[in-house]
Amino acid sequence: MTHQTDLRGGGALSLPAAPVLDNAVWAALDGPHAHLAERVGRAARYQPDIYAYAALADPADPAAWADLHTLVGPGTTVRIKPVDQVPDGWEVIGGGEGVQLVDTALRAEPAPESVRLGPADVPEILDLVARTRPGPFLKRTVEMGTYLGIRHEGRLIALAGERLRLPGWTEISAVCTDPEHRGRGLATRLVRAVAAGIRERGDTPFLHAAADNTPAIRLYESIGFTLRRRSRILQLRSPGQLHGSGTSGATRAF
Repeated sequence: MTHQTDLRGGGALSLPAAPVLDNAVWAALDGPHAHLAERVGRAARYQPDIYAYAALADPADPAAWADLHTLVGPGTTVRIKPVDQVPDGWEVIGGGEGVQLVDTALRAEPAPESVRLGPADVPEILDLVARTRPGPFLKRTVEMGTYLGIRHEGRLIALAGERLRLPGWTEISAVCTDPEHRGRGLATRLVRAVAAGIRERGDTPFLHAAADNTPAIRLYESIGFTLRRRSRILQLRSPGQLHGSGTSGATRAF
């Protein structure tokens, strides 16, 4: 099955309609990940040591932005997606563009050599993520879903797992391989294995990548993912005087 993947328009592509994916962070925080959320009305965010993103029920709703301001406080840095415009008083301090891909032809299968990772493995995970930079991973990100790894001589050398979970869909994230062990298909095997677990519970895999990460996008397309949409990711500072440290600096996190 062939799908059009022209990203120039910035909107949904010629794929089956899945509106829940258009505001995936909100759908997760308002649904399966509600237990990981901090929320005020129509605004929510992940607990700061889990995932550094907030979301609005409707980014065009001024009341949702007011709720977000109440939630995070004045002068606080927050990452949010997807957002096209921000109200007066909110300062854009960084951001970028990301693409969303969905599973349309992925061969999902277990990876017998993989091991399930948990809280005790977080120091090793953080070390691998720091060296490979697949995207944000914090001390409690592992609580968002199942994470699988491959070890060589006891050392963690490859990783993939679940991040956003929303009704009917689960995001595959933190896909990375130690530079010394690339070219062996380890990441692909882990993506297939994570996808197998997602499908077993009746969900469909999807993922995000930076829009300019052409090699990753081509890899995901080659194993059965299809580009669905692109969206803006913003790092903002809330109106008012500085309140707390927040998270500073520009970001390329997807």
